[in-house]
Amino acid sequence: MLAFLGFSMIVVFMYLIITKRMSALVALITIPILFALFGGFGQGIGEMMLEGVKQVAPTGVMLMFAILYFGIMIDAGLFDPLVSKILGIVKGDPLKIVIGTAILSMMVALDGDGTTTYMITVSAMLPLYKRIGMNPLILTCIAMLSFGVMNMTPWGGPTARAVAALQLNVEDVFTPIIPVMICGALWTLFTAFVLGKKERKRLGVAEIQYSKEELLAFSQQSATIELDNVKRPKLLWINLALTITLLVCLITSLLPLSILFMIAFVIALMINYPKLDEQKERISSHAGNVLAVVGLVFASGIFTGILSGTEMVDAMANSLVDIIPESLGSYFAVITAVTSIPFTYFMANDPYYFGVLPILAQTAASYGVDPVEIARASILGQPVHAMSPLMASAYLLVGMAGVEFGDHQKFIFKWALGSSLFMIAAALLMGVITF
Repeated sequence: MLAFLGFSMIVVFMYLIITKRMSALVALITIPILFALFGGFGQGIGEMMLEGVKQVAPTGVMLMFAILYFGIMIDAGLFDPLVSKILGIVKGDPLKIVIGTAILSMMVALDGDGTTTYMITVSAMLPLYKRIGMNPLILTCIAMLSFGVMNMTPWGGPTARAVAALQLNVEDVFTPIIPVMICGALWTLFTAFVLGKKERKRLGVAEIQYSKEELLAFSQQSATIELDNVKRPKLLWINLALTITLLVCLITSLLPLSILFMIAFVIALMINYPKLDEQKERISSHAGNVLAVVGLVFASGIFTGILSGTEMVDAMANSLVDIIPESLGSYFAVITAVTSIPFTYFMANDPYYFGVLPILAQTAASYGVDPVEIARASILGQPVHAMSPLMASAYLLVGMAGVEFGDHQKFIFKWALGSSLFMIAAALLMGVITF
């Protein structure tokens, strides 16, 4: 009953946001409350929701200050040379622009952080898409596919969780995965080629000359901003050094992510805009993005809090494990890889890797399947996980690109699913997982 209730809740939620009958913010709060009341959990619903909000609070704080930090860097002009360089290469060719998006987003995504990946990629590429009239859903699709593959690095999160949950060595799990990640990157480039080819056929190659001022105007949220007053070209190298230092600290986990972004934001604000009025103006200019994204993050806390507190998520996981026939025991690594696609879409990484994965590994061991293969298999569904409504950074991506979350889901699904299946096939062919 609990499993049916959980699956039904997710189906209803996805239907409502994809058909645009309800906004993601409203659906994330309303739907789980209604299902919890229907399931008879009214008495403890308040504690469940509060616990869920507490769980996502660090993510909300991190995203808030990450948006403000990269907003300051964009205002100050840190990424202007990057935009100019890309323009010099891709010019007005939609195919080159989409492939350039893929290369840029994969490079940035090496730090394993979706917030950084999406903010830099969208800030650099969205002006080009707008100028030519390209579909911004292509931008969000390629950026998310890139992150879905690169998030498999040990510092990205899923691999580290799998290693910790099964008490394995990072090298044993990750090193064989590297060729598979390369295959995932090739799939992303293939997707970029196909989508770019369609856009080139639709729009043609634009014979235009971009001016720096024109492009920067596209990337600004308010036309009233005087660009010359906020740009800090003399501080370019200082801002670059600060950003690189921040990324190194993120990768090495020197401090919690939220604390690192808070400190970096304050430093960036004081260096670039030392006057109090300037600081207020810059913060105010990014308040809309902060409110939209952070609001969704805390709303998702309600969703996950009820999903976990009612134990729907546990029932869903066990129901999927129970339907696997014993005759398929030797195929458990493949089964884990395939089931990781829906598992990691319907639930956050922590409950999957620390709750479901040990059950899968223990079951697999009884059939003689090495836990290290189960760990490798479990991270192959990350391209689909990246589009999960429980991923806070996904809301940041669609918000910055100005597209609807439901439209993005419909557009990217087949490409994300293809990415996961392509990597699973590559892992089998390379012997990374066996059957």
